[in-house]
Parts: sequence; structure tokens; C-alpha cells
Amino acid sequence: MKPTALRVLLLDGHLTDTSVIERELNRLDLPVDTKRIHDVGELEGALTSFVPDVIVADHPLIQTDLAAVVERSRSLRPAAPVIVLADPKDAPTAVNMVRAGVGAVVFTNDLARLRPVIETAVSERARLKALSPRQLEVLRLVAKGLTTRAIAEQLGLSEKTVETHRTELMKRLDIHDLARLVRYAVRMDLVHDGS
Repeated sequence: MKPTALRVLLLDGHLTDTSVIERELNRLDLPVDTKRIHDVGELEGALTSFVPDVIVADHPLIQTDLAAVVERSRSLRPAAPVIVLADPKDAPTAVNMVRAGVGAVVFTNDLARLRPVIETAVSERARLKALSPRQLEVLRLVAKGLTTRAIAEQLGLSEKTVETHRTELMKRLDIHDLARLVRYAVRMDLVHDGS
């Protein structure tokens, strides 16, 4: 059986020669299918039509819209990590980029790291693909500390339905206690303002 191609959305700001990026992507152990966009305004359409497994973005392209890029990707493709390519001179801002929700920062003078960074980030988030949009909502709200009753009221569901969603998402994630579930949601950056 032929392996499924890794779908990589490139937000291309020309910080790095795209042939170098594609060469690194082709070193992955999977076939790679890429879509390139040149403007953050194209992001939402690409997220819904291309359905990427990972988003690789040039820092100069998204620096003014980093929050919007992270928020749209979290909302539409929570299993797709955002990996940012940055100039080594941007090292002081790398921590802020990670705090803003990007999966990782790879400096352009060390693109050999792109492959392992993508593989790790995609692997860590792969389990999220098993969840329905409603289960993701319940996971986010559980991780924010809401009770079953509060979640039911917020989503307009019965408490029994919320319990069913929580049980099923825990089964799909293979996480069987609340503390580990919350830690997983925080590690996957699913708990954020505005969610």
C-alpha cells in the first residue's frame, strides 16, 4: 500500500530559497505534496481546500500576522503544527514565536533541522486527527477547567452528551485521566485566549 503524502502548506516570503526547503522536505520518509501561498490572506482558503498536515512559514511574511496565522490554523486545522523559518538574527524573538503558538522555529542557517522538526511536530499532533470538531471543542473546554455542566451550557448540549464526547475523545487519544488530558491539550497549545 502506497503511503499517504505529507501535505505541507508553505507560506512563502522568500526568506529562504524554496528549492532548499523542498530538498529538505523530500528527505522525509514520506512522499510530500506541497502547496505554496505568498500572502497570509490566502491562508484560510488553503487551510480548507488543501487540508495541510503541517504549515511552514517564513517569519518575515507572517511576523505582523503571526497571531492570525496561529489562530486560523488552530481553528481550522488543529492537528497541523505551524513551523516558522527565521533568520538567525531573529533568535531573540524565537521564544515569543513559540509562546504565540508556533510548533517550532527553524533557523535558515540550520535547515537540516527542518525534517526532524516536522516529523516530531506532526507525530505529536497526529492523534488530534482522530477527534471530531465537537470532541476538540470539548477537549479545549475541559482543559480550560470547565465542568461538565458548564461545557453543556456553553455548547448547548446535555451533560450526558458532553460526558459521551469526553469519554470518546479520551479513548481516541488513549489518555484515561483528566490531569494527563489537560497536560496534552496544553502541550498541543489547544488552550488559548479566544478559544
